[in-house]
Amino acid sequence: MSKFIATSAIRGAQSAVAEADELLQDALQKLGPDAPIAFKDKAGGGTTFYLPVIYGLLGHKVGKLGDLVPVVEHAKSLLPPVPSEDLWLPYLGETLDAGAATLFAFETIEGVRFAKGEQPEKRNGFEYNGPISDVQARSWGIQLVDGRMPGFAAIVGAAKSNEVAVKIVRELQSRGQLIFLCSDSSGRSMVDQLQEEGVDMGYDTYIVPFGSDTTSAIYALGFATIAALSFGGVAAGDFRRILLYNKFRCFAFVLALGPVDDRKYAAAAGAINYGFPVFADTVIPNILPTGITQFEHVVSMPFDDIPGKDDLERAERLVQRCVELRGIKIKIAKVPIPGAYGPAFEGEVVRRADLAAEFGGKGGMCFEWLRMNEMDDVEDGKIEVVGPDIDSFEEGSKVPLGIVVDVSGRKMQKDFEPVLERQMHHMLNGAEGFSHQGQRDITWIRIHKNAIAKGFTLRHIGDILHTCMHNDFGAIVDKVQVTLHSDPEKVKELMEQARVVYKERNARMSGLTDEAVDTFYSCTLCQSFAPNHVCVINPERVGLCGAYSWLDCRASFEINPNGPNQPVPKGTIIDESMGEFEGVNKFVYDHSNKNVERFTLYSLMDSPMTTCGCCECVMAIIPEANGVMIVSRDDYGMTPSGMTFTTLMATVGGGLQTPGMMGHGKTYIASKKFISVEGGIKRLVWLSKNLKEELAEELQEACEREGVPDLMDKIADGSTVTTVEELPTFLEEKGHPALTMDPII
Repeated sequence: MSKFIATSAIRGAQSAVAEADELLQDALQKLGPDAPIAFKDKAGGGTTFYLPVIYGLLGHKVGKLGDLVPVVEHAKSLLPPVPSEDLWLPYLGETLDAGAATLFAFETIEGVRFAKGEQPEKRNGFEYNGPISDVQARSWGIQLVDGRMPGFAAIVGAAKSNEVAVKIVRELQSRGQLIFLCSDSSGRSMVDQLQEEGVDMGYDTYIVPFGSDTTSAIYALGFATIAALSFGGVAAGDFRRILLYNKFRCFAFVLALGPVDDRKYAAAAGAINYGFPVFADTVIPNILPTGITQFEHVVSMPFDDIPGKDDLERAERLVQRCVELRGIKIKIAKVPIPGAYGPAFEGEVVRRADLAAEFGGKGGMCFEWLRMNEMDDVEDGKIEVVGPDIDSFEEGSKVPLGIVVDVSGRKMQKDFEPVLERQMHHMLNGAEGFSHQGQRDITWIRIHKNAIAKGFTLRHIGDILHTCMHNDFGAIVDKVQVTLHSDPEKVKELMEQARVVYKERNARMSGLTDEAVDTFYSCTLCQSFAPNHVCVINPERVGLCGAYSWLDCRASFEINPNGPNQPVPKGTIIDESMGEFEGVNKFVYDHSNKNVERFTLYSLMDSPMTTCGCCECVMAIIPEANGVMIVSRDDYGMTPSGMTFTTLMATVGGGLQTPGMMGHGKTYIASKKFISVEGGIKRLVWLSKNLKEELAEELQEACEREGVPDLMDKIADGSTVTTVEELPTFLEEKGHPALTMDPII
């Protein structure tokens, strides 16, 4: 740790404790030890938490001046000696002690001022708020707990200019931050700057001016203490749990503007005791290793060194950097587009007569590409349209479009790129008058005339993606930048670059085998209507619904460790060829209400996976053909089993384990592990026609891999066979290999 910070903080703490002791002794002599002390805001609202920081950290109730005597003595006992000029401290311990002493000194000073009737402070005709009342603390505390308010910023000092001060406040407000103001720089404070610019301050604007002295910063920590005691179930005096609550639940930080003196260094050390990092717009020593705070402790970001065209842009990036470093996740309440947005519009069809513009589709060119980048290379909220916009297109025309989304985040990983990229389909389909199909370089978008009439432009595609990425993936995504290209040459150039990445992803995923990992993932989302169902998802088999791959589940677990996608350790191998593992059996047994004792991954006939109600396909054996049939959810016709998809689901769904019948995702058919115990894809004798067409390329690759390149021509579908009597004849004519394989039963 920096010697300079330790020296300054300890020196500042000694000064603060000495001032507190002097003020207290003077007040005791003039007012007596029974003089009452009660924190109240400028409107007269008080608190039942005494002096909150002292009460929270020490469990000591201060109601009168005499109650502060042991507090000051305790603060004195915490003070370490000032380090010699050549001493470097590799730890925070003594600095944190100095910080704690500073907090007790600051609250003592403010308490004495209240006893003397000097608070809340009035200066130059302006009345500061002083401490936060219980009523307001409860209101804001609830918002902190339920996520409506991501956190708060305690700003110390004054900004470079009035314009920068206003910009910093507006940027914090736009991110839902509560703002506390205190202290000054060379006699000038941010409160002065906002007053001069006509900015309203108070509870209703979420900008609270505590006081002009650095000691008033204690009110911010008092608010955090009240939140921990009220909403965290923390008992007064349990300082460790107060630290942990604020470190992980109260996403606050200190932003020091202007020169940092000894008193401010001491206050910063006190804030770190609460798990709150400190950022400065001047050159001060960094303390980057994590520990007491969740991420970095102290970060220097000299204002003039921040990249930007002007001071206002630098101010915006300063705030963004603070939010990133504190790990604050921003939720955007509403998707900012003209027209409605919501799940009711998913699946909306835009017909030719209503078409304003079309991107991709047959003969068109449209792609989506999500890329992970470094934090400094992504500007959150930047949305740019390169090329002509919708208003310049001829109505109903087909136009090239490239959607490039750059994201960054502390927890973002390269493997998450395709996971987030696939979610763009659901995000965009929520817009009224917007139809989205496909993915990657086969994306097809149609926009309704009514949406254009309401003002929808290409930029609003970026608005949707920026909002939804933050709201849906805030745990791993900190910044989102979107660029939309409509220039044909540029779209073609970028699409070729994207295709290279698509192939690399495919190779990475195709090379990921069940044997290469020691952990699978579960999905129990469907237990609300199939209480005994547990879906186990492995690299070579997607979930039954087709919506979750192994990588998706890993990302989901990263986003929500307590959610429905939990790691399933494989454990000891029971039968490798069957795909039976001790860990999987135990997990399924424990999470199926102890109804399913055995579970194999690669067999249809021996303890197959249970089936819920939302699988994409159902597979069933056809004994007469010595093979299996697969019917798609989108196939409403009759099958050789004598049952439609709906009838089959009624037989196998609801969480049942039915040998010979099983639900599964579409892409599982092309997997190397597809019912490998029974012979794999060579057992497939009947397949819904829409699946044949949709998965033509993947199925052909699978057939060639298994040494039967002409197999797809030998598999029946609804256009050739609808009864079990017709099926054997068709298969014999085609020479299907299932007829010469060992009996499936």
